[in-house]
Amino acid sequence: MERVVYERLLAVQSEYERIANEMAKPDVATNPVRFRELAKGQAEIAEIVDCFRRYQLDEERLIEAERILREEKDPELLLLAEQDKRELTQALLEHEKMLKILLLPRDPNDAKNTIVEIRSGTGGEEAALFAADLYRMYCRFADRKGWRVEVMNSNATGIGGFKEICFKVSGDSVYSQLKFEGGVHRVQRVPVTEAQGRIHTSAVTVAVLPEADEIDIKIDPSEIHFDVFRSSGPGGQSVNTTDSAVRLTHKPTGLVVTCQDEKSQHKNKAKALAVLRARLLAMKQEEEESQRSAERRIQVGSGDRSERIRTYNFPQNRVTDHRINLTLYRLEAVLDGELQELIDALIAADRAVKLAKMG
Repeated sequence: MERVVYERLLAVQSEYERIANEMAKPDVATNPVRFRELAKGQAEIAEIVDCFRRYQLDEERLIEAERILREEKDPELLLLAEQDKRELTQALLEHEKMLKILLLPRDPNDAKNTIVEIRSGTGGEEAALFAADLYRMYCRFADRKGWRVEVMNSNATGIGGFKEICFKVSGDSVYSQLKFEGGVHRVQRVPVTEAQGRIHTSAVTVAVLPEADEIDIKIDPSEIHFDVFRSSGPGGQSVNTTDSAVRLTHKPTGLVVTCQDEKSQHKNKAKALAVLRARLLAMKQEEEESQRSAERRIQVGSGDRSERIRTYNFPQNRVTDHRINLTLYRLEAVLDGELQELIDALIAADRAVKLAKMG
């Protein structure tokens, strides 16, 4: 293991022990706020320390096996020591690989809930229908993960598509799993609306935004222009009879958010504020990333809405992710929510790029 990595691991281990000693002090044990703060810090590095301890233990065992090979004469003992050396050398390589991954800087948004915005692009009604397909795909994936999906706003078309749909996904580490889904999703198929059976290419744009709370983004109420209007879409029989729909305009940025899926104006306003806050956080992070252009270039996917990231080809039953050149010939399963293989490959590719930069 490289000396600089080993020294970083020793520093993390020392910090873990320091926290443990502080938590054991009587005045800290009786201070719930401080105790929780320390426990959170300890939990964040516990996996690194556990893995490093296994590395150190196997390293000691390897040193002992090598001593036996140098000093002992018993053939059986030498055979066992040679076997131990092979196994422990491989184990240390695996530990080292995992430790480097664990030492990678963590995305502070990974644990957050996520707001996903899907908008139909090139392709008219066919693009709107595919937007609905993608929405169902993410809903089914969320269901497999035990996550909850809540529609924030939608604009449906007459035959079951969406011009746009915005929804929140809540659960364990949602953003870490969905963050590479942002970009242009392209579909190649014979449209339902096409009588002559020609294959068309349409596009849908997906934006993935970490949910922002008031600590992340503070919005001055005086900077928001607030409109109400009557809803024009799904939501119940009374949806068109009251001014329940909400439109928020953020004056400094010009961002506009509408919400009309709830019958309650209050609920629509709360949802619109949540979407606005997420968009403002995304804008803030994009500005920061543009200032760190080198860091942005190493990412597997920037989340840029203009970046074509994936093609869904129905005639060939094929899904291709262009960022990592991965093709799967099980389109129906992917659209049914079996996204984990794609997501795991994207996460692995991102780690590989960052590890190469690290070492």
